[in-house]
Amino acid sequence: MLIKPDCIPCILRMSITAIRELALNDSDVKELYVRILELPSLRGQSWDITSAEIIELVWGEIADKTKNADPFYSLKQEQNNRIMEVYPFLEKLVDEASDPLYTAAKLAILGNAIDVMLTDSRQRIENSITEKLEAPISKAMYGEFEKRLKQSRRLLIFGDNAGEIVFDRLLIETIKKICDTEIAFVVRSVPALNDATLDEARVVGIDKIATLVENGIDGPLPGTILKRCSNEVNDLVGRADLIISKGGGNFDTLEEEKKYLKDKITFMLLSKCDPYYKYFGVEIHQPILANF
Repeated sequence: MLIKPDCIPCILRMSITAIRELALNDSDVKELYVRILELPSLRGQSWDITSAEIIELVWGEIADKTKNADPFYSLKQEQNNRIMEVYPFLEKLVDEASDPLYTAAKLAILGNAIDVMLTDSRQRIENSITEKLEAPISKAMYGEFEKRLKQSRRLLIFGDNAGEIVFDRLLIETIKKICDTEIAFVVRSVPALNDATLDEARVVGIDKIATLVENGIDGPLPGTILKRCSNEVNDLVGRADLIISKGGGNFDTLEEEKKYLKDKITFMLLSKCDPYYKYFGVEIHQPILANF
């Protein structure tokens, strides 16, 4: 999905939020923000670009200013640790569900909101998850996803954020109980925002239940552009019977390639903005499961 006017203030908000997380003085913050404001796509001068590609440019400015390629490293560890604390609770929710796969899939989508849960206590996180589980996902879309999954022999998952990948681990474990399918899990090669790299995925144990693969993209892109991915990833895409794309960044970029991925990709994300609401017809802050 190429950027809409709504995306510009959203990216700018994300930028200042990210910058405030860093150890920069006020003068450096202002200087960095001015450099970001000079990006053509954030000035309405270029619309033929995805949000993820703009964020890559923003993140490049931040990394250059801080001289740190992974300035959110500590935040990612904290996100993983916080959600691993509630993992037994999540596991119990799935084990006791009438349809474990449905619950695991919905939890994997709700995990897309982990960045706003981070300051909550363990109890508040558990309460929030329980409350949000009441939100429905399309029965037709879920039914088609379940059918595709049970027919697949090779599953490829494009992961998203740290913390969120703990929910992905639970989804993978649930899938392995009901399907005989090979599973590969793709993470970022280069750190971008709080997206998971090999380090974060290994910490939560995904390497023990799936084949971990770096995407091969040579920049801090919080999304997936196949022509920039490694030959290994493109080979996995070609051989996969089913692809699961997690989060908004992967959706924005892979949506541009949906014709190539026709009949074998499922997007899992939250409806975080008006463009998503208009595209999917799902109310703001509600879970999205969509097959293409």
